[in-house]
Parts: sequence; structure tokens; C-alpha cells
Amino acid sequence: MGAQWKQAGRVANAMKRGQVIGKLVREILIAAKLGGPDPDLNARLYAAVEAARKASVPRDTIERAVKKGSGQTDEKVTYELITYEGFAPHKVPVIVECLTDNRNRTAPEIRHLFRTGALGNPGSVGFFFDHMGVVEATHPDKSRDPETDAIEAGAQNVEPLEAEEIPAGHVGARFLCEMKDLDAVSKFVARAGWKVSASEMRYLAKNFAALPEAQKKEVVDFLNALDDHDDVHRVYAAIR
Repeated sequence: MGAQWKQAGRVANAMKRGQVIGKLVREILIAAKLGGPDPDLNARLYAAVEAARKASVPRDTIERAVKKGSGQTDEKVTYELITYEGFAPHKVPVIVECLTDNRNRTAPEIRHLFRTGALGNPGSVGFFFDHMGVVEATHPDKSRDPETDAIEAGAQNVEPLEAEEIPAGHVGARFLCEMKDLDAVSKFVARAGWKVSASEMRYLAKNFAALPEAQKKEVVDFLNALDDHDDVHRVYAAIR
């Protein structure tokens, strides 16, 4: 969701390991700052820490990020979230979320990426997306009914996870909810025995562009260039 365009296994590319770790650590910092240092009480932090562990981020790096983000050290967390909207080549709507400690550096660099991308350009595209809370989780009981849990949790909708995201013998679901309900839904599904792998606000495309392979490649190259920027946290595009 929100990054279907990424090449399979791209995050595991050793050449990008340092950049990936930096982005994972920033997510931990922000999650701890917003919701506190206890992963059991902070679903976003729990998911961020799990993602960092899966990427083999050292434990001491994770612990330092949690302490810094939650204000347990003298270091201040100065990152702010900035959102940019625009079009990829072939008029594919794109929303870019950046976590930056210097807005004056990030803004012109992102605008430059849009200008230099083939036919990419800034513009208002928010109406092509729904901004919602998303909780992704798996349950060890394969007979578990995600729809029942979604109703009881207060989620608006539920859909299955992709097969490769579900461990053998488990069931996987993506719970969609209003942004204000994200914390409550996350906590409910965790209490119900689901293992939460993501708990965050996302921009979900209402429709997806259908492009021939040559044009799709141009779009993916543009999106990868955005994603490679150190300050870019997430890229959402109306393309699978």
C-alpha cells in the first residue's frame, strides 16, 4: 500500500543499507516522540522497532533512537513532517512525505527532483487519495476472521495482506480506519492476538493508472529517484 511500485527486494540492497537504516531510525525517533517509549502502549513505535529489527539494525541503535525520541537524553528531536504533491511522468499522481531537520534544504531539492524528472511536475493531487489509518497484522490462528475483528475494532474496512507478507499457517489483514481511530484500532487488534507489523497514516490511491511497460518504467525510475533522497520518508503513487 502506497509503495506498490517498489522493486521486489529493493530495501535489502546492501548499497542502500545506510540510507535504509537512517530512515528506519527517523521513524523510531518520531514514533517515540509522539507516543512514548513503551512499544506495548505505542503501536507505531512497536511496528517501527520490528521493521528495524527485520532490517538488522543494531539493538543499541534502536535503543538510542527510542531514548532520544522520547526525551530521555539531552538531544532534541528536530525533525518535522513535510508533504509534497505532484505528478510523475504520464500524469501519475504522487504524494511525498519527508522527515527533515532543515525545511529550507529539503523543499528546493524535492522541487528540483520534480522538475528534472521526465514530465514530472508539482501540483495538487490530494483528491486522488484517501488519507487513512492503516494497521497491518498477522494472526497465528489461520481460521481467525479479520472482518469480525475489524468491526469490533472500529475499522472502516479490511483487506487481505499480500501472500508474501503472511507467515506460513497465519492469516494476514490490513485494517483501514479513520486517522483519529488509528491508535484504538492498533491496540484492539494487538489485544486480539494479532502481531502488528505496521501502524501508520497513509495516502491510499482511489484509482490506479494503467500504463504500458515502457511508460511504467519511466514512472518507477522517477519514484525511485524521489525515494532515494535522504529526507524522503514515504512515497505514495497511483500505480501498482
